[in-house]
Amino acid sequence: MYTIYKITSSPVVDFAAEELKKYLRMMMPECGEISIEYSPEASHGFRLGIMADFGLDTSEADDIVLDDIIHIDVNENGNGIIAGSNPRSVLLSVYRYLTINGCRWLFPGIDGEQIPIKEIEATNYHKMADCRYRGQCNEGDESQQCMIETIDFSPKIGLNVYMIEFDNPKVYYERYYAHKYNPKHRESELPTDITYLQWKRACECEIAKRGLQFHDMGHSLTVEPFGIDSTLGWGDTGLTLNEEQSRYLALIDGKRGLFKGSPLRTNFCMSNKTARDMFVKYACDYAELESNVDYLHLWLADDSNNHCECPECVKKTASDWYVILMNEVDAELTRRGLDTRIVFCCYVDTKYAPLEETLNAPDRFSVLACVSGNYHRSVSMSVPEMELKPYKRNNVSECDTVDEYVAYAREWQRRCKVNVFSYGYHFHTHQYLCPGVIDFARIIHGDVKGLAANGIRGIVEDGSQRSFFPNGFCYYVYAETLFDNSVDFDTLVEDYFSHAYGEEWKEVYDFLTKLDEVFDVRYMTRSLPAEDGKKGSFYNPDMAEKFRSVKAICDSIRPFAEARKNMPLRSQTVLYRVLRRYLEYCEGLVLPFTLKCVGLSLEASKAYEDFRSDFGKYEREMEALFDQGHSSRAYTHFVFGKSDNPLLIPD
Repeated sequence: MYTIYKITSSPVVDFAAEELKKYLRMMMPECGEISIEYSPEASHGFRLGIMADFGLDTSEADDIVLDDIIHIDVNENGNGIIAGSNPRSVLLSVYRYLTINGCRWLFPGIDGEQIPIKEIEATNYHKMADCRYRGQCNEGDESQQCMIETIDFSPKIGLNVYMIEFDNPKVYYERYYAHKYNPKHRESELPTDITYLQWKRACECEIAKRGLQFHDMGHSLTVEPFGIDSTLGWGDTGLTLNEEQSRYLALIDGKRGLFKGSPLRTNFCMSNKTARDMFVKYACDYAELESNVDYLHLWLADDSNNHCECPECVKKTASDWYVILMNEVDAELTRRGLDTRIVFCCYVDTKYAPLEETLNAPDRFSVLACVSGNYHRSVSMSVPEMELKPYKRNNVSECDTVDEYVAYAREWQRRCKVNVFSYGYHFHTHQYLCPGVIDFARIIHGDVKGLAANGIRGIVEDGSQRSFFPNGFCYYVYAETLFDNSVDFDTLVEDYFSHAYGEEWKEVYDFLTKLDEVFDVRYMTRSLPAEDGKKGSFYNPDMAEKFRSVKAICDSIRPFAEARKNMPLRSQTVLYRVLRRYLEYCEGLVLPFTLKCVGLSLEASKAYEDFRSDFGKYEREMEALFDQGHSSRAYTHFVFGKSDNPLLIPD
């Protein structure tokens, strides 16, 4: 009855056709076989291809390779066009067509699919994504299965970027397979380094199959060119360097060596031409070998106040040396005939725009602006001009407000005429600090809109691949708002919750809003003034009564959730069962926080450790949605430990 014709020859369009066939057959299980043919001259049936092959106008895009335009014009009989500005956009158009026809992907994996039984409807839709960069970067405790599932999930909800940090992301894989934060219930295992590298290559193939922008590398380039292993994480590695390796590293307090004992926290001496040449060769060799990389991220070390203090380096700002380095990378890539795009980082010391240098070829480059803050309020829709702090080498502090980060990024735009997008941390630590979900989703919605309004062209989120506990609402808000900045928050609430929980979805929504009143995002992110600074930023005895009310709030919805543990739709069954566990989770946080807010910090830490250890018995049951290790790390160090930076919590 239905036929799919591929107008454009492309592996990504091939995959898009197979996905359309699969989900149409699930929607209409009695429709019979759906054939797929390559036929550029087809004039009926589903016709899939890039817009140029249909003679459709793409002038609204600045760059049809990078900008995603979706164009759908299909009647109720399955005759018409599903097209995009590039092959990836064709796949996005297929998923958008299916979404308009009732399909939903509520969280990664088969269990998160909700495919209705219905006939297709006439669909007419045209939209260019409002943000060019819409994606995520691996972080947390990652298993290979969850990596593959989130890559598959990304285009289904309209995302177009997937980044994998490090040549070998051993540190993130090892976190999961070692099960350091759940030894009572999970036995540790440690695959080999080559296994991790093989898994990364498998992920790259899945990314390519979908035509997603592949962003690669990040931190580590500051030491790897000198033969120093950067795969050991952020702690003191105990590595012993030889004299040749040390001579290239940053001079700090009169010594050259590893900063805090960690290669990932260590910068190199950028005024040293030999060191820069080694960096350039390493980066360009990598780009030449890994030709599948769309954007190669050449970041500096992951810490602050760690730049070289030698007599030559102090003659320029860290950012000026950084731009010199990037121009040398560009020159070598050009000499080799490579068109790899390069991303460098507006981050801590390099948040300051250069004073003297500028990019020779800004079209090759993008700046990744690390806009973080405490996520207790969203970026302003119009960040005002402000006086920025002057640069002082190795005496750099965090921004006072999230708007200030945007102001620094704007200076990079002005100075270097370069494309800027944001590196976000909503799904790093902060998602775990907001159990109510709704307020945090509202902050995400506002941040996406605010960043776009200030000229930031999208976001790549540094966060766990398992950011779907108790549901995927925050991620859904993130993806939908990146695609369409005008989307209304309340519309997103009703759409997601009605599909996730059925007709009585407001019961769940109301429960979560009550949790938000208790777990106040300002308190949870240390954004409320402490009542007694000597007793810690979480000291606030007035919060104790609020925390004690959590049990009653959970008890009020427990019978409702229990009665719905078996729903007609598998996705709803999973989410209601996860909700039952979430009630235990929220109740488990009560004692630690009640103790913490009255100043009993040691007792609070012990209570949290007891709760965390016990709750780990559910990890295997929910591990596709909940990152036991990363959430434990966040609470153990940021709330109940001594870390004052939620983004640099130790392992």
